[in-house]
Amino acid sequence: MSGHSKWNNIKNRKGAADAKKGKVFGEIGKLIRIAVKEGGSVDPASNPGLRLALEKARTTNMPRVNIDRALNKGMGKSSTGGAIQEVLYEAFGPGGVALLIEAVTDNANRTSSEVKFALTRNQGTLSGPGSAQFLFQKVTEAGTLRYVPVQPQPIDEQQQETFESLLDALKDLEDVEEIYTTAQYETA
Repeated sequence: MSGHSKWNNIKNRKGAADAKKGKVFGEIGKLIRIAVKEGGSVDPASNPGLRLALEKARTTNMPRVNIDRALNKGMGKSSTGGAIQEVLYEAFGPGGVALLIEAVTDNANRTSSEVKFALTRNQGTLSGPGSAQFLFQKVTEAGTLRYVPVQPQPIDEQQQETFESLLDALKDLEDVEEIYTTAQYETA
């Protein structure tokens, strides 16, 4: 008679649906933060990128609390009153591929441990300052700072699967904004 509990079935379905919603809300929150940062304003009338992100939030029924949190984070304010800081983590993934992970956080210790946990679960290691950054060149495109690999590093198919799961784990973290890598592989 296992598997016949109505409550257990409801709980499992609701848990799966909530996980999907949470992922979508996280992505939209990131869009809102980026739009506020790039536009420099929390006024949707003068910031078209923000207006678009807010429309997406409304269509997915994102709670107002989450929207306000993303707006504040984009302006450099945190809900606890602490300062928001930008952090750049340097790491190495499967096959020795270098990673630069940009994060915006109000608690650097929490974000550091989350990034380290995601890396260790996916055959990656967090490294010290300057250990991977020299493999990238800073480039400014349309007023935005980006990192371009100096010498891309090819990886094989087995490493590619592990590397893609590492990227997914890092992208799922709320504070991670951008990930740059020296990996060179074909996407499916």
